[in-house]
Amino acid sequence: MNASFLPTLPTLLWLGLSLVIGGAAAQLSFAWIERAPRGDAAEQWRRLLGAGLSLGTGIWSSHGLATAVHPAGIGVGLHVATELMIWLLLVAASMASLGWCGAKGVKASRCLQSALALGSVIVVLQVLGTQTGNPTPGIDWAAGPLLLAWLVGVGGCGLAFGLFYGRRTSHRLAAAWVAPVCGLVLAAAAVTTQQLVSVAAAPPAQAVSTPALHDSADGLTALASLGSVALLLALRGVLRQQVRTHSTQVRLRRARAMQSLNDPLTGLPSRSLFEGTLAQAVRQADAGQRRLALLLINLDGFKPINRSFGQGGGDQVLRDVASRLRGLSQAHMTARLGGDEFVMLLTGNPQPEDASDLASRLLASLGSPFQVGQGQATISGSIGVAMYPEHGAMSTLIAHADTAMRAAKTAGGASHAFFEARMAQGTRDQTALLRDLRVALERGQLELYYQPKIHAPSGEITGAEALMRWHHPKRGMVSPVVFIPIAERYGLIGALGQWVIEEACRQTRAWRDEGLRMRVAINLSVHQLRQADLADRIGAALQRHQVNPDLITCELTESSAMDDTEVTMRVLGALSKLGVHISIDDFGTGHSSLSLLRKLPAHELKIDRSFVLDLETSDDARKVASAVINLAKALNLKVVAEGVETEAQNRILREFGCDQLQGFLFAKPMSAKALAVWAMDDVGPRTMNFRDSLFKATVIAPAG
Repeated sequence: MNASFLPTLPTLLWLGLSLVIGGAAAQLSFAWIERAPRGDAAEQWRRLLGAGLSLGTGIWSSHGLATAVHPAGIGVGLHVATELMIWLLLVAASMASLGWCGAKGVKASRCLQSALALGSVIVVLQVLGTQTGNPTPGIDWAAGPLLLAWLVGVGGCGLAFGLFYGRRTSHRLAAAWVAPVCGLVLAAAAVTTQQLVSVAAAPPAQAVSTPALHDSADGLTALASLGSVALLLALRGVLRQQVRTHSTQVRLRRARAMQSLNDPLTGLPSRSLFEGTLAQAVRQADAGQRRLALLLINLDGFKPINRSFGQGGGDQVLRDVASRLRGLSQAHMTARLGGDEFVMLLTGNPQPEDASDLASRLLASLGSPFQVGQGQATISGSIGVAMYPEHGAMSTLIAHADTAMRAAKTAGGASHAFFEARMAQGTRDQTALLRDLRVALERGQLELYYQPKIHAPSGEITGAEALMRWHHPKRGMVSPVVFIPIAERYGLIGALGQWVIEEACRQTRAWRDEGLRMRVAINLSVHQLRQADLADRIGAALQRHQVNPDLITCELTESSAMDDTEVTMRVLGALSKLGVHISIDDFGTGHSSLSLLRKLPAHELKIDRSFVLDLETSDDARKVASAVINLAKALNLKVVAEGVETEAQNRILREFGCDQLQGFLFAKPMSAKALAVWAMDDVGPRTMNFRDSLFKATVIAPAG
């Protein structure tokens, strides 16, 4: 070293710039570690890459800006390949050190290992960069400054990593200063090691430093300052965008979660949220040996309102009913179970007289006319009351209130009734079936049967409808007509629906592997249509079993399609975007609004079997069937007729232009194995060709 190395004002300015850029880069790398999304493996890699690029660029800039200082009198030229290699190695070393230090819980040993590795890499690469200028006859390295540079590099990295990863303060102001301090420590270590490496170079007096070399060094200085700043700004922008996108996704997930917990039409809590409230109230009542009262309210004469005022009028009445119930209940103690059914919880150790008084006030409130557009609607209610604990445990409280409500409705409605043990005699069988149904889900006693769909113009089979069957160990085959209403009433329909989705996708994939490309239709309940994540669930099942969405049809009844139209439109839009087909089932039995039907993202209509039954004998039935088919054609929808049992019905529907046919004339529902044997070996009810050319080749479905 010589006296010429004493720092001058320009030297101090360049050193200050190195500290600023290096500190900002190190702080940005810590910001990537803290704030970047860290979900799946791809996001983890993006997070580490952003942190490594930031830190590696900051360390490299201290080397590049050192060419402006020339503390040892050596001109360091801009050798692009060498500088690119140094930068890439610094980025890789930064990624490895940051990733190892914070992996699987922070440990002091890993921080020390990371500091040793990164500090050593910094010094070695700075030595390599200092020799880039190739001075002649060479550099006589001084061991003392090199050792000191290594100690500073390792010590600075260790201190920064220890402070950042080992911080345990809960004070927000103190925590906010951790990243800037750690960034400054790392930057100071990088700049100091670079200067010590330059001092250790100690060039001989005859070392060559040409004007061309100095020009090249000026280019390196510009790249280290302007180029580094530009890259760091870009990385900061990418981080901000990722954080903003992640925050938006989190808000959307929370919004969807809230939608699933609240009824979208009335804003009241949903059944699932109410059951959580009930469980908490029961625990508190048990602790204080207090009573609860549960009131189940069902509206009398609500369906005529839909017919008279349309779907919009019916929705408005339901919202007004919810508002009146909310006004008479305690906060968060009223929920909508579905349709025109509500439930209310009364806490505070109520007596039967208190519950009776509340039921009377509710009936009086419901009896006041509702304003619907320019007219008025009048309804009443039937209320069932169950007291806890005398009327049963929490698991049976809603069921017992429902039983009492039905007793009130049977008595003429517009009244309330308390649960009595004699009322439960008719529900014991349902309770036993519900218990057995839960066991059936767990033990695989459920099975899907498949009824083929016939392509009317060609007479070939192109698809099948999945129908649930229950093999009860004691009762034998239980019809879905028996157990589906029980599942809907007692909250098990969601689990059953999810099982159908998974099993249908699994079977579709199995058939595809056997060479049979079969479109499978699954039925969606009105309860499933209220699930905000329904499309995500179906998309995940398609992805899991690698099934083309084009091979799945989602069927929903006309009445459910018209219920809560805003929610239905949103869910069906998500399903359509997913790529599955949508079919409106039982068409003609509900009260569809043609304007809403036109807006639904449906692909086909299914004519209800009641219209097919009388095709041979009723001219009116033929006119209705023809009108429905023509309506569907006008809306560019395919038409499926179900319940075809005779050749005459088959002929008439083909003449009318029906696209697909389904019924006992062709085949009854059969097991998946039987359908596959029929398809592959032509062993079945009748000779029938299978046609899969209507469908696209199987591709992996997009992730839900």
